[in-house]
Amino acid sequence: MKTFYAILANSLTASITNMFVWFAVTFWAYLETQSVIVTAVMAGVYTLTVAVSGFFLGSLVDRYKKKSVMLLSSLASLVLYVLASLIFVSTPTEAFADVSSVTLWVFIILALVGAIAGNLRGIALATLVTILIPEERRDKANGLVGTANGVSFLVASIFSGLVIGFLGMFWMLVTAIVLTTLVMLHLLTVSLPEPAKHVTLSAPAEAKPDGGLVDLRGTIRAIVVVPGLFALILFATFNNFLGGVYMSLMDAYGLLLVPVEVWGTLWGFLSLGFIVGGVMIARKGLGRSPLRTLFLANIVMWSICCVFTLRSSIVPLAIGMFVWLSLIPAVEAAEHTILQKVIPLERQGRVFGFAQSIEQAASPITAFLIGPIAQLIFIPFMTTGAGVELLGPWFGTGTDRGLALLFTAAGLIGLCVTLLAMRSTAYRALSENFQGPDLLEAAPA
Repeated sequence: MKTFYAILANSLTASITNMFVWFAVTFWAYLETQSVIVTAVMAGVYTLTVAVSGFFLGSLVDRYKKKSVMLLSSLASLVLYVLASLIFVSTPTEAFADVSSVTLWVFIILALVGAIAGNLRGIALATLVTILIPEERRDKANGLVGTANGVSFLVASIFSGLVIGFLGMFWMLVTAIVLTTLVMLHLLTVSLPEPAKHVTLSAPAEAKPDGGLVDLRGTIRAIVVVPGLFALILFATFNNFLGGVYMSLMDAYGLLLVPVEVWGTLWGFLSLGFIVGGVMIARKGLGRSPLRTLFLANIVMWSICCVFTLRSSIVPLAIGMFVWLSLIPAVEAAEHTILQKVIPLERQGRVFGFAQSIEQAASPITAFLIGPIAQLIFIPFMTTGAGVELLGPWFGTGTDRGLALLFTAAGLIGLCVTLLAMRSTAYRALSENFQGPDLLEAAPA
C-alpha cells in the first residue's frame, strides 16, 4: 500500500498539471476568440487524440515497465509544453484572437497533446491496481483513484481560472513546465514491482509476440470471451457520444452566466463532488454488483442532465453538476473493477487502452458537430427563431437558452438508453459472469 500511495500521489500531481493546462487553454481560447466553435473543436481534438492513441498507449503499458511508460508520459508532456511556450512568447498577442490563425491552432494542439500524454499514466495506474492491490480491495482502491481525479479536478479548475484571470497564459505555461519536471524527478525515486515479462524501451523490435505491438485481434478475443463485456464498452461509448455535448459547450454556457474567475473557482468547488464520490467508494466499495451500481449511477446522472439547465441560473447548474460529478467515480470504478477481474494482467493495458479508444471515439464526432449545430441552429432558435414564442415564456430566451436546450435533450436520450440497457440480456450475462467463477484463466493470453 505504501508503494501504491506513492505512485498515486505522483500521478495526482501529474494529473493536476495536465488538467490545469486543459482548463486554462480552454478558458483562454474562448475569451480570446469569443467563439463556441473554438471550444467545440478543441474538445473534438482532445477526444479524437485520446481515441486514436488508446490502442497504442495500452500496448506500451503491457509491453514495457510501468515506471518507464509513466516517465515517458511526463517527458512527452514536458517537451510539448516547452514547444507551446516558445510559440506563445514569440507570437504577437493579436494573432491569438483570430479563429483562422494557424499559430493559434498550433499552440492549442501542442498544449492539448501535452495534456493528453498523461493518459498513458492513467492506463498504467489501472494495471498497477491489479498488481499492488488484492482483488477484494480493488474496488476501494479504484475509489481512491477516483478521489485523486477529483482532487486534481478541484485544484486545476480553481487555479486555471485564477491564473488566466490574473496572471495570464505565460505564467500558466511556466507552472506546467516546473510541475512536470518535479513529477519526473519524484518518480525516479519510487521503486515499483513489475511483472517478469517485459522488454526494455531500447529494444522495441523484441515487442512482437502476441501479434505485434498493438495486437488488436488478441485484445478483441480477450474481451469477446467474457459475455456482455463488449456491450458494456459500447454502452460507455454511447454515453460519451452524448457526453460530448456537455464537454464541448459547458464552459461556453458557464461563461455566459458568470465571469471566468467565478467559473473557474466554481469548478473547484464542484470538483469536491469527485472527491466525495471517490471517498465513498474507497470506504464502502461498490456492493456485490458493480455493474448494477454503474447503471443506477447513470440513471441518476442523466435524470439530472434533464433538469439542471431548465432555469438560466448558476444555482441549479451548480447543484446538478455537483451531484453529477459525485457519481462519476462510481461509474469509472465499476468499469475498472470489472475489467481488472475478468481480463488477465498481461493484457489489461491493451484492454484498458482499447476501451478508452472505443469509448472516446464517439466524443469527437459530437464535439465537432455540436459547436456548429449550437451556433447555427439552437442559439438562433432560442434568440430570434420559433423557440422564442414556443418555449421562451417558460424556458427563457437567449444564447444560453439555446445551449440549455441541447443539454436537456441529451439528458433525456441518455436516460432512455440507460433504462433500455438495464433490461438487456448482455447486462444480465455480464452481471452473472462477474459474480460467478473467476474468468482470468478463460481469457486468451
